This record gives sequence, structure tokens and C-alpha cells, in this order.
Amino acid sequence: MTFRGFIAVDVPGGRVLDALANDLRTTSPSLKVVGTDLLHLTVKFLGDTEEGLVPEIVTAIREATVSLRPFRIRVRGTGAFPSLGRMNVIWVGVDGAEPIARIADSLEASLERLGFPRERRAWKAHVTLARVKGRLDLDRVRGILEAHATE
Repeated sequence: MTFRGFIAVDVPGGRVLDALANDLRTTSPSLKVVGTDLLHLTVKFLGDTEEGLVPEIVTAIREATVSLRPFRIRVRGTGAFPSLGRMNVIWVGVDGAEPIARIADSLEASLERLGFPRERRAWKAHVTLARVKGRLDLDRVRGILEAHATE
């Protein structure tokens, strides 16, 4: 049996993220805002994953994080993938995620041996806030993102 897998770090909501999410919710029914209890920073998207690989994936995560020390991250800036002119995903940026970037690099090699392809794009620390599922008033959404970009 398979499941859609990814490795992520939970990101607690907070005043800044809650305010931005609330503003986005009022924008359009085409915008599917992530619940604040589901906010996370994706380290590695695995895609369709065989359940039998879970123990080996857990081992790879443990090995990649064995020397990890506590650290703080800060949400900063806003944006969209692939661009602000053609939004599919709306995100907030993350400062201080260098330890997670090192984990992501380590996991790429370990997980490639398990059959997971390496990412083609460079890893970018971000928290997905919303997915676009239809037509949007792009100017309105850009205005909201700009208003929250410096918080």
C-alpha cells in the first residue's frame, strides 16, 4: 500500500501567520487556505511512498538530525510559486532555516538510495499558506501579500 508522503517540520501559528491567513480567506473561494494547525515547513516531498519503506525513511531522518540542536526560525516575507503573476501556491518565507537546509541536503542522498528522486530545484525554506484552485483577483492578493511582507 502507498501513501502521499513528505517530511516536514511543524510551524506553530502565531499572530502574524493568523492575520495573513485570515486576510487571504476573505479574498476568494478559489483560494484554499491551510489551517493554522497544519502549517509546516516541508523538508522533502516524497510523493507516492510504499508503507514498507517507512522504517528506512525514519532511520534516514534520525541520521540526518542526530546532531541537530534547538534553533529558532522567523517567518519573513511573502510570495507565490511559480510567481506573483501566476500563483499556484502562496507562501511566507523563513529566516533561520539553515539547520533544516542541511537536513534536506543530507536526506537527499539517503532517500535517493531508497528510490526517491533528488529534487531538481534548490530547496527554499517556506511555509505554504494557500493553494490556488481557480481564478483570482491577482491585484487584491498581491496587495494583501505586500501588506504582510514586512511583518
